[in-house]
Amino acid sequence: MPLTNVKIIPGFNKTDTPSGAEGQWIDGDFVRFRYGQPEKIGGWKAIGQNTIAGPARAQHTWTDLEGKKYAAVGTSKCLYIYYEDAFYDVTPLDAAVTPATFTSTTGSATVTVNKVLHNLDVGEYFRFTSVTLPGGGVTGYTTADFETNTFEILTIPTTDTFTITMPSNETGTGMSGGGSAVINPYVEIGPTIQTYGYGWGTETWGAGGWGSESSTSSVILDPGSWSLDNFGEQLVATIKDGKTFVWNPAIPNPLEQRATVMSGAPTSTRLTIVSDRDRHVVHFGTETTIGDPTTQDPMFIRFSDQENYSIYEPTSVNTAGTFRLDTGNKIVAAVSGKDYTLILTDQAAYTMQFVGPPFTFSIRQVGSNCGCIGQHSVVYANGEVYWMGIGGGFFKFDGTVKLLPSLVEDFVFTTTGNNVGINYSSNEIVFASHNSLFNEIIWFYPSGTPTNNPAIQNNRSVIYNYVENTWSTMTLARSSFIDATTYPNPYGTLYNTAGTPSAPIINGATNTFGASTYYAHEIGVNVVELNGSELAIAAFVQSGDFNLPIEGDGEYLMAIRRFLPDFKNLEGNAKITIGLKDFPTDPSTGSPLGPFIVNSSTTKIDTRARGRLANLKIENTGLNENWRFGTFRADIQPDGRR
Repeated sequence: MPLTNVKIIPGFNKTDTPSGAEGQWIDGDFVRFRYGQPEKIGGWKAIGQNTIAGPARAQHTWTDLEGKKYAAVGTSKCLYIYYEDAFYDVTPLDAAVTPATFTSTTGSATVTVNKVLHNLDVGEYFRFTSVTLPGGGVTGYTTADFETNTFEILTIPTTDTFTITMPSNETGTGMSGGGSAVINPYVEIGPTIQTYGYGWGTETWGAGGWGSESSTSSVILDPGSWSLDNFGEQLVATIKDGKTFVWNPAIPNPLEQRATVMSGAPTSTRLTIVSDRDRHVVHFGTETTIGDPTTQDPMFIRFSDQENYSIYEPTSVNTAGTFRLDTGNKIVAAVSGKDYTLILTDQAAYTMQFVGPPFTFSIRQVGSNCGCIGQHSVVYANGEVYWMGIGGGFFKFDGTVKLLPSLVEDFVFTTTGNNVGINYSSNEIVFASHNSLFNEIIWFYPSGTPTNNPAIQNNRSVIYNYVENTWSTMTLARSSFIDATTYPNPYGTLYNTAGTPSAPIINGATNTFGASTYYAHEIGVNVVELNGSELAIAAFVQSGDFNLPIEGDGEYLMAIRRFLPDFKNLEGNAKITIGLKDFPTDPSTGSPLGPFIVNSSTTKIDTRARGRLANLKIENTGLNENWRFGTFRADIQPDGRR
């Protein structure tokens, strides 16, 4: 018989059975679809020279007035500025704790810090200032040993003491409540993971004795997170349900300076956005009384005066103002669109558009039953806003709210069968981004049992190509990701729960909160780690079952005598495996044929394949391998009925 071209349309179908998805791709990893064909994704390279503390929950890139490029990265532990391939710690400091004294033992690097009712926790970072030390050989440490280092609290023996590790052992006779210092804790950002809340008030009414805390809870505490934006050249950084800070690159030695509290701003806000066109700073889910965190309303909006982020009280001579949304329980996310801000609650969608005095902004509801799953699960791209829904499904706003049809939806949102569904108990760490280099919207999400393990981190991703209207899924795991705008490549963060951070240099640093590595994506075809080692990206794509295209759908067994490989951009080797079945429910009939090694000089592969149904798997496993698959032309002949 003449050669047959087995046509396979782009995108994954993870809804139908393998037999029902004939002529479609059903599975894969580290592949994307371009020009209707599957190809291995680009590689990624570690940057920044160090790992950073905790999981990164937000990124923002911008350029200052001198043309310097910056990336801000907010983790559950710190706020960093990435500049010229290095990280700088600009984490704000909390209220000072004073006075403190020291106890040390000769020959030991452990120092006990004494402060009555210090109210600090194990794992907190802090710095010392105003240090004085006893003389007379009592201690071999210098003031600089304390003041030039960041410390992690290792243990808390009592409510009045905690321990730290010094850069070297004590060489003096040892301090005993000697010296004095001011403790400057890092500002508290929030939990490393999204977890259950315990304590008084977290169980149902009447579930326990009066005044007693609960040992089980359905209350979920959001993970520590940030919203990051720029007001001109200044970074605006808001801790979720906390304060808003400013970092200014125009001040002297900016990379040595920490972010400071935004003057006049609310002190408890879910998230902030800078309305670029009209230059207002908008606080969502914020205080009805500025400076009183107890008045925080999750549906309340407050915006600053135009061009002045320090004025929020409305008067007759400014454009500051407030507004309260009415559909939903809380504002979940907000994103700047073309000439509007799209606000998403847990139930509805609103647009916020500048109209000028006297109302400043027009806010109207544009959608219902389209609640957003998490703060960072929404992204603006190509004139439209895309987000993941709290009840499942994907949405977009292009003037009206639309549900995006998808053949990977069940796979992403349920855990039945082989579906690797989202962990709804960790919904707030879902992260969406645009990859404009390939017209993709990508959501990174935590998969696992929704009710039993809230500690799962982002370990999978789902990708929508809005130009070719295709969907795919991957095991690419990132806690945050940002498009190639300020920088020529997308940047992503990979969180290692067992990692120990190396930036900033922290005395006594532990892996209690893990560490993140910063990667530049779409570089080469391998993974390049911080130490320069290279790893292969094992990509594959798997087709649904196909049968002999003659009378009777699956009536005849078929014999595949040979096939002609067809690849675009083939570098190194690729592998082709032919899976065979006699019936749709068979996992396989005998051993699959292959894998057949294909390179740029391979013209044909002879086979002895026999079965009612067949499928293809294209893959690579080695370093420096890359491919885009074209067509599968095969000599397919009838081989009798059965």
